[in-house]
Formats: sequence, structure tokens, C-alpha cells
Amino acid sequence: MAKLKKLTDDEVTQLEALSVFLTQEQIADYFGISRRTLNYMRERDDRISTAYAKGKAKGVAKVASALFSSAVSGVTAAQIFYLKTQAGWREQEVETKELPPIVINTYESN
Repeated sequence: MAKLKKLTDDEVTQLEALSVFLTQEQIADYFGISRRTLNYMRERDDRISTAYAKGKAKGVAKVASALFSSAVSGVTAAQIFYLKTQAGWREQEVETKELPPIVINTYESN
């Protein structure tokens, strides 16, 4: 039976730092293992699972903070994106209704 690969504490720290930027596939390549092996390691080792999740969360938080700063400072695209993803805003087609004709009566005074 093949020996299961384990990550050292230093490698777990590296994994957390890498997960901010890299995909699982890239992280697996970095450690010289398959993505399947990385997933298995995450399932059986809470240190690895926690480090990966923490690194991803740090990356999301950093980008979200930059997005929010852009939105608050007046970048329209950032405002729209933020409101769509965080406030449930969505685009709607404007319904156009045909208006009835306007009748104008004029009266002459004698």
C-alpha cells in the first residue's frame, strides 16, 4: 500500500498563502501532487482544510474591500456590481404602455 502524503506545518502555511491566489489545480502542482490527492488530503486533515478555506476567505475579503471602496468612491460599475450581488438588485426591462390620445378642447369667449 502506498504511503499517504502529508504536509508539514510549513507546507500548510504555504498552502494557506497560495490559496489566496491559486486554484486547487495550481496548488496541487506546486506540491507535486494531483488535485484528487489534494482534495483527499483536505478531507482527512482539518489543518489543510482550514488553511485552504482561510486563505480563500482572505482573498475574497481583500477583493471585496477594494470593490466596496471603489463603489463608495463613485465608480459606477462597482456600485452596480455591488448592488446586484449584495442587495439583490437586477435589471428590468421598462414596460412601455401606449398612452391614450390627449383631447384638448378650446373654447372661444364672446
